[in-house]
Amino acid sequence: MMQQKLDYIHQNPMRAGIVFELEHYKYSSAFDYYEDKEGLLPIERMF
Repeated sequence: MMQQKLDYIHQNPMRAGIVFELEHYKYSSAFDYYEDKEGLLPIERMF
């Protein structure tokens, strides 16, 4: 269930047409989860 919610949140900028790739949205944690690299802000992984 958590993965489903996280995917939904990460896809919002793409659905809105702001970016073409999930990890390209500057304020998203998608980069941390899908690329295993650090994004703009530190995150605490929930799973």
